[in-house]
Amino acid sequence: MRIDDCIHFCVPSRLIIELGYRHKLPQLLQSLGYRRGLLVTDSFFAEQTPWVRDYVAECKRLGVHVDVYAGGRPDPTTDLCDRATTELRGTLGVLLPDHIVSLGGGSNIDLAKALCVTLPQGRPVRDFAAGVTSDAAVIDHISVPTTAGTGSELTPGTILFDPASGIKTAVMDNRLRPVIAVVDPELTFTCPPKVTAESGIDALTHALESFVTLDSSQFDRGGSIDPGYSGRSSLTMLFARESIRLAAMYLLRCYRNGSDVEARVGMCYASVYAAMSYGSAGLNAVHGIAYGVAALTHQSHGATNAVVLPYVVDALRESRHTELLEVARLFGIDADDDAQAVRALPHTLRELVGQLGIPTDLHAFGIARTSLKDLLTDSLGVTRLAKAFPVGNIEACYAQIIDNAWQGALRDEKAERLTAA
Repeated sequence: MRIDDCIHFCVPSRLIIELGYRHKLPQLLQSLGYRRGLLVTDSFFAEQTPWVRDYVAECKRLGVHVDVYAGGRPDPTTDLCDRATTELRGTLGVLLPDHIVSLGGGSNIDLAKALCVTLPQGRPVRDFAAGVTSDAAVIDHISVPTTAGTGSELTPGTILFDPASGIKTAVMDNRLRPVIAVVDPELTFTCPPKVTAESGIDALTHALESFVTLDSSQFDRGGSIDPGYSGRSSLTMLFARESIRLAAMYLLRCYRNGSDVEARVGMCYASVYAAMSYGSAGLNAVHGIAYGVAALTHQSHGATNAVVLPYVVDALRESRHTELLEVARLFGIDADDDAQAVRALPHTLRELVGQLGIPTDLHAFGIARTSLKDLLTDSLGVTRLAKAFPVGNIEACYAQIIDNAWQGALRDEKAERLTAA
């Protein structure tokens, strides 16, 4: 408990974590009175696995009609959402679904969230970038993630790439939180190592960022009486702490051996707990800079977070010393001196990123030095994340993080180079 906490904690009305639960989902939906659904997924799950076919058949047996949209793509765009909206309204006519089920990773879940607000009236998704008005209809969403990492199955926003602006845009509203989140760890068992690594480091990033973000008593809620994000609190930190512990224990193990059931289940819990933290606390500099990195490189969300993460943590050594010391101990850093343990944490995180097969600096990631100024501008442009970063001079700190990340040098390494010179 913290006396000055201003907690605004939102999660789906039903969170289910159970091996094999996907087989029970049709019965749950039928019992809740749903009768006409839309399943949003991609061609892989629709054509290369039995999951979609089995789900549709069981729903039909129970009297629940299901239409399937299998046009999901990695990092979905606003244009894809608008095309899907037009196509589906043409196909479905007046028989719009009373619920939407998403099956896949964060990309499919985000597309489904967007369709929940665009389908009822056929409006373009950009109409909702400034917010979802109280009179807008929102279709119930049931999320079924197939990766352990994004946490989108519990959160209030959808992130889409906008080709017109060249950056990612967000639609945020608590009504976009899925009403049911079904986490069936068996769906993650076939994730290839690259997906396992990038989704897993995304979960760890969510937990770490929300653990050290701006306090709820200081967080700018923009005057909203029902904010999607509201800063960290003792409650969000509780979930973040457990997520970090699990990721430290299972992420690398899961990546190295995808058939390790205990590690797979452990990372599913790590992802859920991270989402329960950041889904209310919010995020800050890692994601803010990573969005700019993604615009320049078009690399995956998890990888763009990973390459930035150690350098952001390095920048918080003073302002979040107590929290980072706790994280260092969770990662098994046993230095007797507390300051030494905190200094060691960014090194440990950078080593973990490398062990997961992800580049550890922006230069190796394919970003030219001449692009750093634009990267800084784009990163600071995501103001909702920048203003939640708990440092004094945010612009100067962002600039230093980006420069360090490009050089691949943490602060103590740069100091050693200067001394040697």
